[in-house]
Amino acid sequence: MTKNEVHVYGSIKEVPDTEWEKLSKKTIFFGHQSVGFNIIDGMQDIIKEYPRIKLTFSTLDKKDGVKQEGLFVHSEIGKNRDPVSKINDFASIMNNAKGKKFDIVFLKLCFIDIDDQTNIHQLLQHYNKTMESLKSSFPKTKFIHLTVPLSYSKTTWKTWLKKIVGKKKIWEYDDNIRKNEYNDLLRQYYAAKEPLFDLATIESTLPDGTRSVFKSNGNTYHQLAPDYTFDEGHLNDIGRRIVAEQLLLFLVNNQP
Repeated sequence: MTKNEVHVYGSIKEVPDTEWEKLSKKTIFFGHQSVGFNIIDGMQDIIKEYPRIKLTFSTLDKKDGVKQEGLFVHSEIGKNRDPVSKINDFASIMNNAKGKKFDIVFLKLCFIDIDDQTNIHQLLQHYNKTMESLKSSFPKTKFIHLTVPLSYSKTTWKTWLKKIVGKKKIWEYDDNIRKNEYNDLLRQYYAAKEPLFDLATIESTLPDGTRSVFKSNGNTYHQLAPDYTFDEGHLNDIGRRIVAEQLLLFLVNNQP
């Protein structure tokens, strides 16, 4: 491997201790709500199994900021069903003077934040504008972008009946369709130029590589794999571990 080549690790076992040590010295901030706690729990599960991953987790004190460097700090941001409030709260935390300590930052919207009534173009425009402003204020901080988590679109006999009679709007599908559409826009904007953790793709990909999908009006959409959830939205033990492992690898592969 030449000096300018970057090795991308594909599994937890592949990553040398030196890389985990390097990541442990970074100050990371993750803004989230409930699925975020599922992911944090999954990361801690993995760390118990692999103690050489020496990340130290801490809940962010929004008033006092980060008390010491080298922590993975996280915090609830905004309100569920109000994605703009989450983006604005994340920006407020970052704009706190002590936010200058962060090496890596990212926020996660929730599956409940986008429904069939969401103006996804307006939402993405607000997100992009906010991120550009923050990146200008914190040029040494690495910003990571996340696709919005999906839900499981359960198909019942009523759903099938709606499809048979040709109903165009099916509430069991409509919210997830809008989430798919938002994620496509986010990918188009960031995937080729900035780090993008594709949470939605990970959530919808089964261990054998197949995708969990549903079809509506001749189109195929991705959904949260039913094996990964206990309530059609939040992650169970299996789902949280799969997402957490991929996030840990993403962080170690993209650390500044």
